[in-house]
Amino acid sequence: MKRNTFFHLHALLLIAICMITLTGCQEVSDNIINESTKQGTSNQDTKSSSDSSKEEKGKTFTAKVVRVVDGDTVKIKMTNGNEETVRLLLIDTPETVHPSKPVQPFGPEASKFTKDLMPAGSKVEVETGIGERDKYGRLLAYFYVDGKMVNKLLLEKGLARVAYVYAPNTKYLDEFEDIQKQAQKDEIGIWSIENYASSKGFDDSKSRKTSEEKTTANSSCSNPKIKGNINSKGNKIYHIPSGQYYEITKPEEMFCTEQEAQDAGFRKSQR
Repeated sequence: MKRNTFFHLHALLLIAICMITLTGCQEVSDNIINESTKQGTSNQDTKSSSDSSKEEKGKTFTAKVVRVVDGDTVKIKMTNGNEETVRLLLIDTPETVHPSKPVQPFGPEASKFTKDLMPAGSKVEVETGIGERDKYGRLLAYFYVDGKMVNKLLLEKGLARVAYVYAPNTKYLDEFEDIQKQAQKDEIGIWSIENYASSKGFDDSKSRKTSEEKTTANSSCSNPKIKGNINSKGNKIYHIPSGQYYEITKPEEMFCTEQEAQDAGFRKSQR
């Protein structure tokens, strides 16, 4: 009887030990699973946070560049043969072809930069905005060349400012503003002229001041007569007093001699 009781107690003890051991293993296993789950969630959150810092490129179509009008406006030909004028979204470059404004500082540079990126006849990727068109009927879009967005490149070079921000076309706004802040910090392009570019646009008085400074720097006489002008195509042309277009020409620079004008990169008007 005692022998049976001993074996019975021994069996109960073994069962208790096994249950304790199994419980401990389960806790360890549960802890490992929980930690793994937390780690996975943490990694996923980190990845999501990183991915959300930059917007993904939307759906695009390919078009052919007809010509660059100025830094932020381009004419393209669609695959169906139709031509469209496109305004680059969320940016504004200084004027070069405005009917009532002078050529503004860094306008020709912005225009040349865009022309060099997208010469006539080249292919460009176009991502249209949500509203698609502005009040003038122009398409609103982001352009891509070799996978790089032209809108961003202009901001990086200090040749454009963030502007014309209207919902719902604000997809890349945060990125654009970060790029602009860096250009402002580096004082490049439009940001190299104090108080020239602002949220309201470009200060034309700075254009006049810049022209006056160029005139003083380039001229070897007190009363220069030769007018240097940059036309809508970005060509530098100088006009002499006897020229046909002399009186109606608004000069960006003035020169005392034709040689001075030529040294500055201007060619003589044919009329």
